[in-house]
Parts: sequence; structure tokens; C-alpha cells
Amino acid sequence: MGEVPKKQMAMVIQKTGGPVEYKEIDVPTPGANEVLINIKYSGVCHTDLHAVNGDWPLPTKLPLVGGHEGAGVVVAKGDLVQDIQIGEHAGVKWINGSCLACDFCQQSDEPLCPKATLSGYTVDGTFQQYCVANAAHVARLHKDIPLDAVAPVLCAGITVYKGLKESGARPGQTVAIVGAGGGLGSLAQQYAKAMGLRTIAIDAGDEKKKMCLEQLGSYAFIDFTKSENVAKDVQAATEDGLGPHAVILVATAEKPFQQAAEYVRPRGTVVFIGLPAGAYVRAPVFESVVKMITIRASYVGNRKDTSEALDFYRRGVIKCPFKTIGLSELQSVYDLMHKGEIAGRYVVDTSK
Repeated sequence: MGEVPKKQMAMVIQKTGGPVEYKEIDVPTPGANEVLINIKYSGVCHTDLHAVNGDWPLPTKLPLVGGHEGAGVVVAKGDLVQDIQIGEHAGVKWINGSCLACDFCQQSDEPLCPKATLSGYTVDGTFQQYCVANAAHVARLHKDIPLDAVAPVLCAGITVYKGLKESGARPGQTVAIVGAGGGLGSLAQQYAKAMGLRTIAIDAGDEKKKMCLEQLGSYAFIDFTKSENVAKDVQAATEDGLGPHAVILVATAEKPFQQAAEYVRPRGTVVFIGLPAGAYVRAPVFESVVKMITIRASYVGNRKDTSEALDFYRRGVIKCPFKTIGLSELQSVYDLMHKGEIAGRYVVDTSK
């Protein structure tokens, strides 16, 4: 594999609010149960912007290297690591590590571990050329999977796949994807189709409409900026007019979370995945009760969800649309996110 260098390039947040700075830093050393991965590509997630801005009540470490969708090659490992070898391909996810001993870890709910470490948030993440992670939690990547294309699956893909599982929707049923044209939504539509579900895409703009209907498999598109009544239009798009069996919310604004309970069908499920800063949820109690709807939240997937989501990708049923930029250009993606102009997913090449 060659000698691991002492220095590397990274995008570093020095203070809350940014900007991110392209600079040289030390290459970290893996602990006894960790691996060091030479990150080749890293996806850019909206969570990374929240980390820059300090939008959430959980504080970030500072200075911070963001990123949590890193795909690369294992170049070093700790003395206790036995089940992954140098030279193998691996991915760094949002869950960088967990205790593996608490009630949640023992029940395959390691994302809920109170001691979980978070890549690009509580520990340095993947917007650097070399990144450490707990060996038990890194994603195992077959060498026939392209590292650039799989990077967004390591968070966005796993997260929406988990949300679809949590919805309880069965093959043949209809799911509405809110925020369908973004990075999470573009993958959610494809996973839903691969799982035998029919999807209604909800977003704004002709470009996203074309992408959702022609590339991502949705049979209907609701433009919330043009609709006079989103709830009625979503229900009308379903075969029996009663609404979708589930609603998957990956939007970055609060309003869609308030609307979903209005149009989900009786006994349907509303699943929160997106994390708009400072958002709260209100639902009409009477209608929610008499329709017997379920409102639930879904976090990132566990290790089994990860392997399942990656297997879908490896079999070719998930085609993640992405654009590649150099690591040094990361701030330009954040600028697009601020303006709400992101379509699809961006992946950074750490060599540039």
C-alpha cells in the first residue's frame, strides 16, 4: 500500500458559521480498534452544512473536519482489528463508533448508543484524505463498486432505506417522498422502487420534476410552489384518492412536516427523516385519531441496514445521480445549499 504520509489536505471548520478552510493537517493514527482509511471520495450531505452552522442542539467539536460519506481504502489498522485487512475498500459513515455493549447496541440499535461518535460532527470526518473510524462500524465495500458513486449511499442511501423499512409500506403500496429532488429524495425514490413501492415525488421546479419522473421512477410529481392545495393534489395522485400509505419526509423546511398528516391515508405512516433547524411538528389531533395514523421518526441505519442498502446498490438497482468537484471547492456546494439550489448529490474528490 505504500507508506502513510504524515500530512494531508483537509477542509477544516475553525468556528461555528464557517467558512471551511482548505489546509494541511496531520494524518491521524488509528487506535487499537480503529482503521485508517485513505478517503478517495466523500459525499456532501445537508447535515454537513448543519454542522458548519451549528444548527442543532448537539455541539460540534472545533476545529472540525466535516463529512460522513467517505469511501476509500484501508491503509492502517489497530492491533485489535482482525476482520478487515489493509488494502480492502471501506466506507466511513455517520456513526463512527459506538460502545457495542449497551442495551441499544445489543439490540442492533447502535445509532441510539449514548456513547456513539459521529463522523464530521463529534469526531473529524471524511473531508480529508485520511480518516479514522471504529473498525466494527465501517462499511465493507466490494472492490467492484466504484468509490465515487457509492459515497452518497453511505449516509443518504442507508438513511432513506432505513426510513422506508420503518414506514412498514409493503410492495405495491404508495409512498410520497417529500424533498424528492434532493440528495436524500433522489435515492429514496429508487430504493422505494427497488422495494416494490410506487412513489409520488413532492418538490419544486421543472428540473426536479423531469429528474423524478424520467430518471428516478416516480409516477407523479407535485410541485408545492404551483399547487393551490398540496394535500388534495397528493391524495388525488393516488389510485383510490385516499392518499399514500406512507410519507417519507426528507425536506429541509418545517412546513412539509406540518402538512403530511393531512394527506396520508387512514392507517398510514408519516416518517420524519429530514432535520430542519429549530423545527417543530403539529398535527391535527382529531383527524389523526379518527384516521389512526402513525407518526414516527427514523434515524440512520444500523450495520445490517448498511449491508442491505449496499447490496441493493451493488446489484445495480440504485443509480445515484452525482456531480464531482474537488475537495477544495466544497464551500461552493454549501453556497448552493444556502440558496436551495441543490439538485441531486455532490461528491468531492479528495485529490483535488
